[in-house]
Amino acid sequence: MTTDTSTGAVHRRGPLRIGDKVQLTDPKGRLHTIVLEAGREFHTHKGSLAHDTLIGGSEGTVVHTTGGVPYQVLRPLLEDFVMSMPRGAAVVYPKDAALIVTFGDIFPGATVVEAGVGSGALTLSLLRAVGDGGRVHSFERREEFARIAAGNIEDFYGAPHPAWGLTLGDLAEELPREFAPGTVDRVVLDMLAPWECLPAVTAALAPGGVLACYVATVPQLSRTAEALRASGDYTEPRAMESMVRDWHLEGLAVRPEHRMIAHTGFLVFARRLADGTEPLERRRRPQGSEPSPEDRAAWEGGEITAHAIGAREATGKKLRRVIREAGSRNRALDSAAQAGPAHPTDPTGEIDPGSTPEEDS
Repeated sequence: MTTDTSTGAVHRRGPLRIGDKVQLTDPKGRLHTIVLEAGREFHTHKGSLAHDTLIGGSEGTVVHTTGGVPYQVLRPLLEDFVMSMPRGAAVVYPKDAALIVTFGDIFPGATVVEAGVGSGALTLSLLRAVGDGGRVHSFERREEFARIAAGNIEDFYGAPHPAWGLTLGDLAEELPREFAPGTVDRVVLDMLAPWECLPAVTAALAPGGVLACYVATVPQLSRTAEALRASGDYTEPRAMESMVRDWHLEGLAVRPEHRMIAHTGFLVFARRLADGTEPLERRRRPQGSEPSPEDRAAWEGGEITAHAIGAREATGKKLRRVIREAGSRNRALDSAAQAGPAHPTDPTGEIDPGSTPEEDS
């Protein structure tokens, strides 16, 4: 039976508790994210704010520092959590995660395979979409990233999510061991060379299943689309990118903001055909001459690396720090348990195991 505890819903409602992640907004719109701990203080250059004044109170209130500066108090939304959570790898932005969930048709109860997990940003959205009755299984090569993702997921949902599973290793090797042929509903690939995993993914996907690939560059986009076509196992691939621009709203001064979240990556979607089915041949206008052997060799040759596409590699020191930060909510609860009851957070005086969480970005 589904419970509010397993989905984290209980931690998104009610009074603020020890271990909750809270977002403080000042009059200039600057955001500060803290994890509530008994006896701690949030310090600014214009006074401090005791965590104890927030614990047991309601979100959506305005509190003042000792210097008289007002702060709006709210629990972070999923977008806020993703953009401020500890990260070892670049995250899939909420705007792209929303498209993956919608265009990938991630439904409640679905079995979804994801590779790689990165810092867990996309995994949070996938878990919300499949619910407790579904299954999201992530494959990740790097143990450091897996530990960071696990900490972030547990922070956000308040406990390990019952629908999430993780395998350390290469997707192409591990997927056949984890899933029987035709038992996966959706596959999401966020990796440098998704075409290399296509045989394993094709075997695992059920007919009609959706494959979504997230890639950063035009060469990756082209090679992914051509690999899907060449396999003969998928519908015509669909590619897109998203750009989000806020608007400035102040009286009659209504205009687009000067800054926007523009290109973050390309999304490619295709659906698995039944075995033995020939894909429809799409009619296209002639596009001029075919590429020369030299052009095709340049397009296919060489290994695509993180350095080649401009991705920055996280250092070992940074990864160790991020691993410590991910999971901060539970450490706050452990400290509170060791110190004994500090603040009643419900009529019984018990401390409810928290809400979402992590450290100030």
